[in-house]
Amino acid sequence: MNIMNLEIVREVERFVREQQLLREEGQPVLVALSGGADSVALLHLLLALGYPCIAAHCNFHLRGGESDRDEAFVRSLCSRLGVTLHCTDFDTSRIAREQHLSIEMVARELRYHWFESLRERTGAQAVAVAHHRDDSVETLLLNLIRGTGIDGLRGIRPRNGHVVRPLLCISRSDILHYLQVLGEEFVTDSTNLHDDYTRNKIRLRLLPLMEEINPSVREALIRTAHHLDQAATLYHEEVAKGIRRLTCNAETPSALSIAQLLQEPEPELLLHEILSPLGFNEAQIGDVMKSLYTQPGKQFLSATHRVVRDRTLLLIEPLLELQPPTLREERLERTPDFVIPRDPKMACLDEEKLTAPLTLRLYRSGDRFYPFGMKGAQTVSRYLTNNKVPIHLKERQWVLCCGEEIVWVVGMRLDRRFAVGPNTQHIRLISCSSQE
Repeated sequence: MNIMNLEIVREVERFVREQQLLREEGQPVLVALSGGADSVALLHLLLALGYPCIAAHCNFHLRGGESDRDEAFVRSLCSRLGVTLHCTDFDTSRIAREQHLSIEMVARELRYHWFESLRERTGAQAVAVAHHRDDSVETLLLNLIRGTGIDGLRGIRPRNGHVVRPLLCISRSDILHYLQVLGEEFVTDSTNLHDDYTRNKIRLRLLPLMEEINPSVREALIRTAHHLDQAATLYHEEVAKGIRRLTCNAETPSALSIAQLLQEPEPELLLHEILSPLGFNEAQIGDVMKSLYTQPGKQFLSATHRVVRDRTLLLIEPLLELQPPTLREERLERTPDFVIPRDPKMACLDEEKLTAPLTLRLYRSGDRFYPFGMKGAQTVSRYLTNNKVPIHLKERQWVLCCGEEIVWVVGMRLDRRFAVGPNTQHIRLISCSSQE
């Protein structure tokens, strides 16, 4: 074997071992094989290292005859190497239109979902994909241009679940040299030769310009990514400690102490790490941070979650469809020995005062009732506030109505106008078994 190729094989072997990407026993490796130089080299290198391989190829039908050419090439290659090949195809453009997503995003999701299902069916130990060191550099620059946190500057990770990347230790030029010495052919995706996509612009225009300034810029960026990868490990440990400090004295794990948050060295950064995974953007997180210095009551919504600035807590909860409480009715004759229940989850009503059908709804701003045992009327909102009901629970408060009038703030207080009195003969007893 050529000395250069032998060094490349040894480098990949060392990287796989150090990163613990693959086990040495006979369990197969599923290789994502597009037919391009990177994936062809990946297949050859894993075979050279003694790993039993199964190949998987996706035809996305995005490049006309090129897509079919790639599949034919892959079939021929695997037949020559004696490697079992699994092929699938997708109507990618149609799926992207139906789901209103980009073709690139849809293709990626289809590809990795199929790889994982195939891995499970074949019993493969991992899915090996052919990202190399230059891909990691491009990803770092792409994330930097778009704006990112420390994780986006770590480059491509060697492992993501069952997906492994054994070639991250070598460059594109190493791959091309390896294949040239082997005398192995590959196919070229013509879209990679144009700068229509941002990643291609980085590869074809930005990196060559940076190399004019520093010919070793790729190696410098890889070293930087490695340092940031180490820093990110410590960073996430400290973030986890900060989150534990915020939640240890809270009523629920989704309730953060505002006082504790403001005592943290970098409260907005910590808030970003908590809220960003829940779909909140930079502007929203900045607004949440500003709300900590104002009166309680503000709410912030992402597609899946809500943040409520309560009195002493920042409440974070998923957006769920509210389910009404379960109410049970019982009609009774008034007897001398009847004792009116004092349980707030039970409403004891005078049947004759109920002149319209009873309905259940969430309370609305401006709703008023006459709390039993109190003088005058009061808004439901004021009543809930006076009883220290948290903001996020106030909007979940149900009321039982007779026509337009509130009969019962469910689970809390009856309206005295409908309460049992000295002349009551027939009673309607309503109990609440649950309330979301």
